[in-house]
Amino acid sequence: MSRAPIAAFRGLGVAVPSQVVTNDDLSKSLDTSDQWIVERTGIRERRVARADESLTQLTTEASRMALARAGMSAAELDAIVVATVTPDRRMPSQACDLQAALGANRAAAFDIIAACPGFVFAAGVAEGLIASGSYKNVLILGAERLSTITDWQDRSTAVLFGDGAGAAVLTPATGDGRGILSTYLKSDGRLAELLYIPAGGGMNPLTAENVNDRGQYMKMAGREVFKAAVRAMGEACDEALRRAGVTAEEIELFVPHQANLRIIEATAKHSNIPMSKVMVNVERYGNTSAASIPLALAQAEEEGRLKPGMLILLVAFGAGFTWGATVVRW
Repeated sequence: MSRAPIAAFRGLGVAVPSQVVTNDDLSKSLDTSDQWIVERTGIRERRVARADESLTQLTTEASRMALARAGMSAAELDAIVVATVTPDRRMPSQACDLQAALGANRAAAFDIIAACPGFVFAAGVAEGLIASGSYKNVLILGAERLSTITDWQDRSTAVLFGDGAGAAVLTPATGDGRGILSTYLKSDGRLAELLYIPAGGGMNPLTAENVNDRGQYMKMAGREVFKAAVRAMGEACDEALRRAGVTAEEIELFVPHQANLRIIEATAKHSNIPMSKVMVNVERYGNTSAASIPLALAQAEEEGRLKPGMLILLVAFGAGFTWGATVVRW
């Protein structure tokens, strides 16, 4: 039997840049093709922010939508948690810039760095804040401008990533059974250099030399990351289901991180969840890291595939390595 939820989702909001970059667009500057990209990833297009489109703009738009759908004002927020690896600036946090833009003056605001599972990690943090009794209304976001850390000369990574933001409001569960039933979060820093950015941190600040070597961009060992992702996401699904006291057969909608269609299919197969129950929109947005799951949730809700009371499973894997899953009665 599943435990009584502590925190529940009350509203979703999303925002994506207007600029669409298709596979054919990329083939004009890279040795690639629409067929090559689709066969290996399932991606057909992605959104890429223009130079004057900030992450603050995207997070503000997504947050206002989520707040409106939750029937809440920014002034009622107690905390804002932003999951991102691409803030507009290194200091202050993206969450503080968002807080100012929203006018959420009474909210604590901070970022977490968990890469692709960031939204799942943020939901776990929000649940803990609400469980403490000191916080009631928590706004969480998964938001990225991955185009700023993507090497557009590297075919192996340039075809994968896109930009976007997704927000959700979490509040105390009301006793109707809806809310977070379980959360499983895990990391393994020993695998960090399979997906990382070599330069730009405190130990290797940007210099003319490492910028010339394109060290400010993501580097990925694709084959190894693929294997680790399938293994870790399968483990996370198993453990989240066990902790929630439910079976895979009871899951009505499965929303995995939208990194690669083959990873999604392998994870669903591991969990014995038919693809008819899996939300897939990787073809539209590519891999948007922490924004991936909220973008997929919002689309599922818009299409009528996500309804109140449904039992859903969220899972993601990313740089760190980090991975996690959560079971939610929506």
